[in-house]
Amino acid sequence: MDRLRQRADFLAVANGARAGSAAFVVQSRHRDDDGPIRVGFTVTKKNGTATERNRIRRRLRELVKRLDVISMRPHSDYVLVGRRDALTRDFATMLDDLRSALDRLKRQPKMPRAKMPRDKTPRDRTASRKPTE
Repeated sequence: MDRLRQRADFLAVANGARAGSAAFVVQSRHRDDDGPIRVGFTVTKKNGTATERNRIRRRLRELVKRLDVISMRPHSDYVLVGRRDALTRDFATMLDDLRSALDRLKRQPKMPRAKMPRDKTPRDRTASRKPTE
């Protein structure tokens, strides 16, 4: 099992399937090559200080180390997005949550998610009104 390190790989996985739990979100993407399973970890700044984010990342890495490789699809990439609950949640419960999330991902189709259209800039409603005289 290898690690994801390139930003492009993380972005590609973000367009794939996802399953969530209280402590993390698992994103997955099936690849067409014969490479090994790759796993990446990310924790955003809104989850706490650098020390707390590193602790969340370490706990997520340990979850994957203790997980059976059989529960992951071969030739796939996974990203675990840590949430704040990963700091205080029981480790055995998190391991069960990860197994459950991976089972849900196995049942989902391998097709990428459809992208939702977004407005480029928020509209200012007051600017479009004509001043009253």
